[in-house]
Amino acid sequence: MTALVLALVAGAVTGIALGALGGGGSMLAVPALIYLLGSTPAAATTASLVVVSVTSVTALAAHARAGAVHWRAGALFAAAGLVPAAAGGALSTRLPSALLTGAFAVIAGIAALRMLRPAASARDGSEVRPLRVAGAGAGLGAVTGVLG
Repeated sequence: MTALVLALVAGAVTGIALGALGGGGSMLAVPALIYLLGSTPAAATTASLVVVSVTSVTALAAHARAGAVHWRAGALFAAAGLVPAAAGGALSTRLPSALLTGAFAVIAGIAALRMLRPAASARDGSEVRPLRVAGAGAGLGAVTGVLG
């Protein structure tokens, strides 16, 4: 029963973060799955992809209704990340758990430090630079495939 309560609380926090911030779900889901629910890093990575996918689709619907989705950039970003994510997922099953956990911690730390820096001026999203968007999508797809 306790595991169920922990899973529900962790899922709710992850969902709220994704809905409010538009991302970062795996930064919450992977540690919750490993340390609260006892999953292995490889299993937590896979499970977090499912959790983040479902909550992302839900959040996307809300943001789309509000007219806050840049469809062209999002579609290009997602398409570019599909193959690298699949390759990363296949690779993650062959890596030691300690390496996955350590790499995840490093990426989470880098993300936290980047978020503390002042953001560059926001763009309205009307200018999409296809190569930059595709490169970012492919890179993030690979990292997400490996680390969740």
